[in-house]
Amino acid sequence: MGLHGVKAVFFDLDNTLIDTAAAGRRAIEERPPRSLQVISALQSKHHYGEGEARAVCDKVQAKLLKECHDPAKMCITDLRISHWEEAIQETIGGEANRDLAAECYYLWKTTRLQHLTLAEDTRAMLTELRKGLRLLLLTNGERQTQREKIEACACQPYFDAIVVGGEQKEEKPAASIFHYCCDLLGVQPAECVMVGDSLDTDIQGGLNAGLKATVWLNKAMTAPVDTSPVPHYIISSVLDLPAVLQKMEHNNNAKLETDHMAGTNE
Repeated sequence: MGLHGVKAVFFDLDNTLIDTAAAGRRAIEERPPRSLQVISALQSKHHYGEGEARAVCDKVQAKLLKECHDPAKMCITDLRISHWEEAIQETIGGEANRDLAAECYYLWKTTRLQHLTLAEDTRAMLTELRKGLRLLLLTNGERQTQREKIEACACQPYFDAIVVGGEQKEEKPAASIFHYCCDLLGVQPAECVMVGDSLDTDIQGGLNAGLKATVWLNKAMTAPVDTSPVPHYIISSVLDLPAVLQKMEHNNNAKLETDHMAGTNE
């Protein structure tokens, strides 16, 4: 990229570079011969009916979607074991079963991590981009959970820096964490692009921080609600990013040429 163009790209992790949502579903639903699978374990080992086992897992998924975690009050492991404990009790009744809840949580977590992979074509894209740009991974979330995902998908070699929101004073969409990332890479906000799937955190955060551009990964190509922040670009696959960057560079060069000609005419 040119001197006056993009110098760095910030990538979100979950459901942008890796399909965390799909990995979570597979951890619950995948059938044998894999043994690390919650529904099978509840049926075969604990004699739950399939409907009961599925109801427990559905309740946990709902709790995860609404999860609010305060690391000062409880570690993420205890919180998520509590999700399973509550879901089991809500479904089956009786006394709370912390041991079974812990077993289910670790089965789910282990299997999910096994499915968190950085696709080969994504690896190739990052490798190519890094030849001319600085790349940074910027992910919200609890420190331990996010670091385990990063380790599982082995994405560290593709980035110049990795920033986890749970390790900072503020997470996305706060401008401060984006400016911290800029300082890490030695670049200015106006030289950076943010790529992510969340309008509320990735896109709004990039806008808050004054980045050069925001790129929204909208796999379903759904229309945002009227109150949503407006991204500069929309892509349906992260693999479309290089074409967007080329377009930005072309537009930047055209502007420089226009400015130069205007200056010459004066």
